[in-house]
This record gives sequence, C-alpha cells and structure tokens, in this order.
Amino acid sequence: MISRRNLLLATGAVVGLAACAKKPEAQTTDFDPQLADLHRRTFNYFWDTTDARTGLAPDNWPNPDFCSIAATGFALTAYCIGTKNGYVSRFDAAERTRITLRTFWNGPQGPDTSGTMGHKGFFYHFLHMDSGLRYRNVELSSIDTALLLGGVLTAAGFFDGGNAIETEIRDLARKIYERVDWTFLARESGLVSMGWHPESGMRDHDAQGLINRNWDRYNEGMIVYHLGMASPTHPLPAKAWQSWMATLNTWGDNYGEPHLGFAPMFGHQYSHGWYDYRGIADAYMRGKGIDYFINSKRATEAQRNYAVKNPGGFKDYGADIWGLTACRGPAYVKGMVNGREVQFQEYSARGPQTGDKEGLDDGTIAPTAAAGSVMFAPDICVPAIKAMIDRYGSALYGKYGFLDAFNPSFPSDLPSKTGIHTAKAGWVSNDYLGIDQGAILIGLENYRSGFVWDIFNRSATTGPLVRKAFLAAGFEPVAASGHWLNT
Repeated sequence: MISRRNLLLATGAVVGLAACAKKPEAQTTDFDPQLADLHRRTFNYFWDTTDARTGLAPDNWPNPDFCSIAATGFALTAYCIGTKNGYVSRFDAAERTRITLRTFWNGPQGPDTSGTMGHKGFFYHFLHMDSGLRYRNVELSSIDTALLLGGVLTAAGFFDGGNAIETEIRDLARKIYERVDWTFLARESGLVSMGWHPESGMRDHDAQGLINRNWDRYNEGMIVYHLGMASPTHPLPAKAWQSWMATLNTWGDNYGEPHLGFAPMFGHQYSHGWYDYRGIADAYMRGKGIDYFINSKRATEAQRNYAVKNPGGFKDYGADIWGLTACRGPAYVKGMVNGREVQFQEYSARGPQTGDKEGLDDGTIAPTAAAGSVMFAPDICVPAIKAMIDRYGSALYGKYGFLDAFNPSFPSDLPSKTGIHTAKAGWVSNDYLGIDQGAILIGLENYRSGFVWDIFNRSATTGPLVRKAFLAAGFEPVAASGHWLNT
C-alpha cells in the first residue's frame, strides 16, 4: 500500500471542437434512482469516514491506516456537492471545511525528515491520521498536493458568504495556495518533478532530493502545471506548458478514434474533474482538431472498445462491463485463465496498450473507470454503472457505493489478502479507496449539472486563477468570442 505512487509511476474533427465552442450552459440532468443512490452513497463515504476533528480523509476504508491528501481534496469538493444537493447543511459543511483548512495551514512545514506535514507549501503524499504528520518516508508529492488544492480552491469558490466561517475559508484557501513554492520542484527545462524526499542520497533522486521523474507525457499531471502557472507568489514559468507539450508522444488510435493515450482511466479524469476543457484548446490540441475534453471522451470509448474486443479473454468483459484504471487487485500471484498463465497484481495502474506504452490487464475491473468518466460519455457510462449494480448487486455495491474493484477471472482456489471470493462477481476488494470514490462523485455531479466545473472555473474567487493558467498556456476558444475564457 505504501508503494502506491511508485506503482503508478511504473506504468476527431474540427467540427467536433466547434460544437463545444459556445459557453457551456448550466444544465441539470435528472438522475434515475440508481444514479441518485450511487451519488448519495459516494458522498456519504467522505462525510462519514473523514476525521471530523482534523478534516483528514483516509486513503481507504474500512482500514484507515493513513490520510491521503489527494482524498482530502476530493472530500473538500464532496462537501460542496453535498451542500448543493441538500445532503448536509451549509453550516455543517462549512465548519468541516474550515477545520480541514486550519489543519493544513497550521501543520508544521520544514525540511526535517520527521515531525512535519510538508515543506515549501507542498504536503507529503500520506499523513498520520492522528497527528497529520508525514507517514513513514513517503514523498513530498506535487500531484497529490495539486489534487488537495483542487478541493481547497473549490471550497473557496463555493463558500462565498460574508459570515465569519466562510470568510475564513476563503482566507485560509488563499494562504494555503499562495504558500506553495512551485519553483522548488521545477526543472530548468520547465518540467516539474513528481516529488522530493528530505533524506539525502536516495536512489533515483538528484542532489537536491528531487525525484528523477517529471510530469511529462499526457496524464493526470496537467493540474500541477495549471495551478503552478497561476500562482501569484511562486509561479512556474510560462514555458512550463510548452515544455510539457513537447513530451506528448502517445497520439494514436488506441482502440478508438485518435487521441492522446494514457492506459489507466484516472489520467483522463483527475484534472478534468475541476478544469473545464470544453471548447478550448492549446497549440497541441488545435493541431489535432479536438480539445482535451473530447480526448477524454475518446479514451473512455476506447476502453469500452477494448473490453468488447477482450484480447485477454477475461470473464465478463463486454459492452457494459468494462473499466481499467489504478485500483486494488487480488494478489501478486500467477494463475490460469482460459488455459493461459496470467500474472495477477495487487494495487496497480491497469489499462490497455496505448501509444508506445504497454498497458496492464489482469482481468481486474474498477467501477470508478466508467463511473468517473460519465461526465465525458454518459451514453456508454450510465449503462455500465447500471449493469454493474444489476449484475453483481451487494457483492460489489455496498454502504458507500461501489467497492474499489472486482475480478471475475481470478481463480477461486487462489488466496487473497485484499478481497474475498464471491459467487456473482468473483474476487471483490475488501475496501473503498478515497481517490476512486472522489472521481465517481465528481464525475456524476459534472454529468448531472456541471456544478464543479462552474464553481471552479467561473466563480469570482477561482475563475481568475483558471483563466490565468489557461491563457498563459496558450489555450484559446475555437470562436473568438462567446466563451467564458474570454470573460
């Protein structure tokens, strides 16, 4: 479990864009009972499992060994969604949010190897649930800090009231964001390192302790550049986005219409949960005739196409049962599937082969892959959500919605410490994972109403930061006017 980040590291036409060029309209799609139930249960996950005294969200449940700062960012966003939908009162959500922001603002920062929550405004990937201090020797994480900030800034945009609690929320959010020194993890090239360790002389690190892996290629790292380039205090240079675009090398069919490939689905979801890419494009995407939203739509459709093709011959794969991403898995063991030996994994970043990279598929399906992509392709994601609920029932769908993953192909005679064998779904994970729950809730809400996109991109508090980031990166609307980016 502690090596989750290392495991992750190991891994159209112009007409279509023009159709997205108009200013997105706030529309609400009525949920049917199954989607409404999933939405509420997934919100309850965050409200029930997050520590009300500190606001720290566990990495997983029901075994909350440590806090995930990324899951906490999803939790902060969930409180806004829950308030909007009447699941909790605005007062209760605001108070929980203020507690959380106080924890991160007041937590000790510094270069010491222990006794701190972060350094240079960044935070460690995992924290102790009781003290909020660094968990073991995890890295100071640029991406997990960015995902935390996604929630911090969503809260600042949503809680816009003049009372003392909401005023303090906005003040704390601003201070937490402006404290981050993005130049600390920046390279001379403009790229950003994935993180830093205070311990000296670690393998795969440079002399300053930066991890020798940068946010390059197409993946979830876009949010790091957006937040860093918009900073009013310690910004990344404008060339950072140009440097990142120069690394994009996975354009191809990738089991569907041409798009930038990234095998696990989460890479197409995380930045998109907050940033609204509809109808705007940077130089790279203008050259391809689509935008990043359409790219994620195509990636979603490609995952379904891959499941229908099912080159590995895994059980249950098909038009409505699909979805590969980073998730729990049954075990690090080998077993037989349809007469061939398969190497199964525990936590791993799964996905089909894309571009010049090999994917990983051991038959493990994660509901968050389809459910979190419902904001891109509801025509195929809604049937997948409903099919998984109908087909597997309580074996997969519980108190907080979907358990993290399942594998109908995992042999029932092989042991697993991470899940149980069931008659309907085969192997099923024992727990829920916070970041996967977060993608589901945001995906559902953006599909239904565009609420998170509206707050994050167009509120008076956060809208200017988003516009600054997009404009600095060279994003332009397809039409010269009539788009929120130009307002």
